Amino acid sequence: MPRPRLRRRISFSPEVEYFKPQGVPLRSLDCVYLTREEVEALRLKNIEDFDQIESAKKMQTSQSTFQRILKSAHKKISVALIQGKAIRITKP
Repeated sequence: MPRPRLRRRISFSPEVEYFKPQGVPLRSLDCVYLTREEVEALRLKNIEDFDQIESAKKMQTSQSTFQRILKSAHKKISVALIQGKAIRITKP
């Protein structure tokens, strides 16, 4: 049985749920799903310019877990940009 997932502290709620390439109908696109904790990790690291240790503390998680969340978010966004997919922000 896997270990239960811990709740992360998320201080930001995005106003939009979807991002997509311009000029392509959403119904014809594949989606990449980003969790709110991945968006929060991106916000803390890239927008607020906190270092990894401070960002992990703000999310109440370990530094290594924060790094895994951030890496997952970067990969998903890269796939969406390179392959022309929509990005949907969902709850974890």
